[in-house]
Amino acid sequence: MENVLGQLEPQSVFKYFEDMSRIPRGSGKEKEISDYLVQFAKDHRLEVIQDEIYNVIIKKPATPGYETAPPVIIQGHMDMVCEKNRDTVHDFAKDPLKLQIKGDMIYATNTTLGADNGIAVAYALAILASDTIPHPSLEALITVQEEIGLKGAAALDASHLDGKYLINLDSEEEGKLLVSCAGGVRTTQSIPVTWEAPCGENLAAYRISITGLKGGHSGMDIHRGRGNANKLMGRFLNALTSAFAFSIKEINGGAKMNAIPREAEAVILTNADNSSELQNRIETWQKTFENELRTSDPGVMLTFQRLQMPVAKVLSKETEHKVIASLVLIPNGVQSMSMDIEGLVESSTNLGVVKTTDKDVLFESAVRSSVKSLKYTILHQSKMVADILGVRLTTDSDYPEWQYNPDSKMQAICERVYKEKYGAAPEIIALHAGVECGLLKEKKNDLDMISFGPNMYDVHTPNEHLSISSTKHTWEYLLAVLKEMKHA
Repeated sequence: MENVLGQLEPQSVFKYFEDMSRIPRGSGKEKEISDYLVQFAKDHRLEVIQDEIYNVIIKKPATPGYETAPPVIIQGHMDMVCEKNRDTVHDFAKDPLKLQIKGDMIYATNTTLGADNGIAVAYALAILASDTIPHPSLEALITVQEEIGLKGAAALDASHLDGKYLINLDSEEEGKLLVSCAGGVRTTQSIPVTWEAPCGENLAAYRISITGLKGGHSGMDIHRGRGNANKLMGRFLNALTSAFAFSIKEINGGAKMNAIPREAEAVILTNADNSSELQNRIETWQKTFENELRTSDPGVMLTFQRLQMPVAKVLSKETEHKVIASLVLIPNGVQSMSMDIEGLVESSTNLGVVKTTDKDVLFESAVRSSVKSLKYTILHQSKMVADILGVRLTTDSDYPEWQYNPDSKMQAICERVYKEKYGAAPEIIALHAGVECGLLKEKKNDLDMISFGPNMYDVHTPNEHLSISSTKHTWEYLLAVLKEMKHA
């Protein structure tokens, strides 16, 4: 197989990153990549622990002179968000990612790259494989199912870990030290479907599509005001109810709960004579969306297409009403801003997935907040919407926030190293996204933690890309921090 990244520095880091790009590692399907990590440990004669859900811990003794230094945990996750462009043929369950270099950036071809968080794993493996890098005793903790609710960290038996300091490498902006993050919970509203036969004459089926949105990470990008395809579809369908009678065959939008949905589509059935009015409404709302999203999503497109297909069943009017009402009423977007940290989103929620099945229409949201009470306020609001509509709301993946520690020695060391290396202070930030530090702190209360990483962009989208130069800079900084841990 072609070695695309072979000439890049640091070679060891990019070697392991490219190796992983050949191995399927979608969330919930990590066995193959987990086994790869176990085999790596065995090949390098390192102690390894693989638990029943495929989390991996690899341990390496301290190098000479660091035997008395406190152990350090290097942490990241092995799973990736699997997103592709609609017209792209790619099976994430078996096909390798097709890497390409454009200037200083690495992309995958029309799919997510998996730099979130494959680069953390690559850093860890490169350190573990080296005979020349000075470091304290290390524990590389590589978790599973981070992208679907931090489930690997939640299930981890932390008694296997001895480290008192933890470096999480699941951050995406060079020069910034993450010291706190939001907690979260995931909700699924389920509307039981009652089907009925289409009613009316001269019926025609139309596919209504919303495309061209940028999407993005539901935590990192929620403040950018980007359009949510599911919410836009709800607004359009709600407005269409006043124009003419129609029935919904199905509605689907988004692919991941923690990704702002870029696309949504609904198949409706109506009298063919309504075609010109449908076109007029489409054109009117296209202009509305263009105006509202002219800065955040200038490429937004609302289109329709007549389908040559028989439709045997549609949603009942009661089901249809509940579906449209849910699209309009389910909370979405930024809910509150921090009064303590300028520019920090405090609370938000993202209606990431709408999906029609034979039995239900499902609405899946990711709720985040750095304040526990506000997280549950959004949850209670969602529950009230479900109760009013007489449908069911379930929750899972409820994880804690990572509270700022003003006395962190890990932060002090990282700041000192950064100033010595670059002659300037790093930016100290809190993040409106869930990293695994909150759960790990809950399991090991004495952990002193920090998070940093290289520049990457448009994560969770097919435009995800990773800076080559920033990957190198962050690698050098990581090694300098490990070297300084001798004095922790």
